[in-house]
Amino acid sequence: MRALDRFVGYNRDLFRKDLIAGLIVGMIAIPLGMAFAIAVGVKPEYGLYTTIIAGIIIALFGGTRFQIGGPTGAFVPVLLAIVLQYGYKELLIAGFLSGILLIMMGLLRVGKAIQFIPRPVTIGFTAGIAVLIFSGQIPNVLGLGQLEKHEYFLLNMKEILLHLSSVHFYSLLTAIICFLVIMAVQRWLPKIPGSFIGMIASAVIAMLLFPAHVETIRTAYGAIPSALPKFQWLDIQLHDIRMLLFPALTIALLGGIESLLSAVVADRMSGTAHNSNRELVGQGLANMAVPLFGGIPATGAIARTAANIKNGAASPIAAVIHGLFVLLVVMLFARWASEIPLASMAPILMIVAWNMSERKEFSQILKAKTTDSLLLISTFVLTVLTDLVTAIWIGMAAAVVFYLLRMVAAHVRTLESSKESNVLQRIAKGWGQAFKNATSWYKFQCKVMPVSASGKISEMAAADFSNHQQTSIHVKLQGAMSFISAPQVKEALLQLASSKPGIIQLDMGEVPYIDTTGEALLHSFIQYVQGYGGKLLLIDPQMRTKGMLQQADKQGVIRMPNQ
Repeated sequence: MRALDRFVGYNRDLFRKDLIAGLIVGMIAIPLGMAFAIAVGVKPEYGLYTTIIAGIIIALFGGTRFQIGGPTGAFVPVLLAIVLQYGYKELLIAGFLSGILLIMMGLLRVGKAIQFIPRPVTIGFTAGIAVLIFSGQIPNVLGLGQLEKHEYFLLNMKEILLHLSSVHFYSLLTAIICFLVIMAVQRWLPKIPGSFIGMIASAVIAMLLFPAHVETIRTAYGAIPSALPKFQWLDIQLHDIRMLLFPALTIALLGGIESLLSAVVADRMSGTAHNSNRELVGQGLANMAVPLFGGIPATGAIARTAANIKNGAASPIAAVIHGLFVLLVVMLFARWASEIPLASMAPILMIVAWNMSERKEFSQILKAKTTDSLLLISTFVLTVLTDLVTAIWIGMAAAVVFYLLRMVAAHVRTLESSKESNVLQRIAKGWGQAFKNATSWYKFQCKVMPVSASGKISEMAAADFSNHQQTSIHVKLQGAMSFISAPQVKEALLQLASSKPGIIQLDMGEVPYIDTTGEALLHSFIQYVQGYGGKLLLIDPQMRTKGMLQQADKQGVIRMPNQ
């Protein structure tokens, strides 16, 4: 899809929808922009500048119709570590370099390669980031904002414990008020941005009842300027590039992952299809532009993108309006925004951390007690105790090793039933076949099967599949359904089902195992079929897969021959 295709048929009614969605998302983005900037150790206005500039550029040049770009929680521990180790100026340079890397990734068409990160690794580092964000806001809630910040989790926890006797009552009270207001708004007025109302309400109460008793943005960082952000070229030297290339790569990697995860969520909610490579280019352009105005790195924001869609956005114009609205607020209300207590920002980020923690998926994978569970825990612990890049690389390496061991075990079991009696030869052949499968892609055998006038298909079809469309697709899967093959499987299945057949017969008899990433793929495919009212007939799935799919099938889409 070309960029301008998103505006074909655009009219006044669609603009009205974009206007409403943009204003609502803008209200959501204002407290988050300031809170994320404070969390990474820079002035809050830099978060607002990022929201304005990145939001507009990503909307116009990215590859996702409804993407909302800006500072996000996933970046907080990474950017804070860069600020603590190098400084604010170096953060701007690292962000600029990350933009160049993202553009290169998009031009080299490696957008889809990011999809090969196993789901346990993604959930593990996301949950780890959530822990770091949540714990990082404890000092602001307790009024311990002057604590020394450290790069590592355990040192920060030690710092908090050593200063618990200095808890500030009014800061704690302000934070509690903000939290209660957010919860109340989300409970009884779900269409109104709870974080925005909570921040304003708690700030007003603090100013009226106990002024000068809590630390505010103005007292901690100075007043927020009410003017446009100033453009300034970065003085980048060769030694800066050498020093900051690895941090820039970290920002680019995380930004690419986060933006494409957000794009997938947007596709699932809106029924659209994103262009992953163009999305990376758009993200890169934004991250090259933002540092020139003092802003911090940005990426696609999953929660704000979802809110954009839920509030009726029709095109990228909604994201542009969201950016312009934030700019208008900065110019008109910066004076009052400077009086917001830091304790009013902390609950917002704590709620963000809770919502992004993937706690349900985390628990499900953990309860499965498989190698994916070990992969999840190791990535989570490494993210919290070391750093994100270490966690991702070790998680990826472990995932490949576990995959090969599973394939070896599967082929050894197959050879045990053959005439091969030598144990060492069976293991050697198992490893050989595992490596062969690891370097080859998934195999498909597909055919279209006509449906009779009565609506009955082959003998495997269940009786309650009648009264559907007059076509059925029979798909036979061969090979392990893992994180290595999942992107190709997903693309092929969606292409085969693009005609929206009434029945899809999925033959899984030759699938030796399915990992968590493969299960997530099937879950998303179920949602796709549910969306257009189709049915799935699963043939010979494994018992664990059968139980997972039955639990995921909320609308009775799936049928199995033995049901």
